[in-house]
Amino acid sequence: MMLFYAILGFFFMKADNQPDPAAFPLQRTEAEWRALLTPEQYRIMRQHGTEPPFCSPFADMPGNGIFACRGCGTPLFSSDDKYNSGTGWPSFTRPIDKQALGTTIDRRHGMVRTEVHCAVCGSHMGHVFPDGPEPTGLRYCINSACLVFTELENPKAHENGLHQ
Repeated sequence: MMLFYAILGFFFMKADNQPDPAAFPLQRTEAEWRALLTPEQYRIMRQHGTEPPFCSPFADMPGNGIFACRGCGTPLFSSDDKYNSGTGWPSFTRPIDKQALGTTIDRRHGMVRTEVHCAVCGSHMGHVFPDGPEPTGLRYCINSACLVFTELENPKAHENGLHQ
C-alpha cells in the first residue's frame, strides 16, 4: 500500500520552487482573480492547469500583433515569433522581453518540465521546451486561455524594444 501512495504522490506532485505569490509586482486577492477570469482561465492561470490541445483560437491564427498576459496585460509574445509546432497549443520561439516571464521546475504528471509564468502577476502560462526552431531552439508552449491578442495596424510598430 505504501508503494501505491508513493507512486500516486509522484504523479500529483506540485511544481518545485513555486515563487511566493506576494513576490509579484501585481497583487490581487483570490476573489479579484475569480471575478476577472472565467473558471477555466482561473484553473489554468492560477492553479497551473492546461487546456486541451487543438482547441486554441490562437494555434493557427494569422495576424500581426502582440500576445499579452490575460491577468495583467503585460506584453509577452509577438506574432513574429509565433509558429505552428503541431502540438495544438500556440508556440513561440521567444518572449518579447526575457524579464516578462519567470520559470520554475515542474515535476507534476510524472515528467520534468520548465514551467513559464508571468513575471508581473505570477499567472501560469505554459511550459518551455528545448526543441524549437532557430533562432533560439526553444518552444514556448502557451495556453491560449492565458493570452489576449491585440492586432497591430502597422506590423512593424512593435519592433522597437522587442527581444530585450
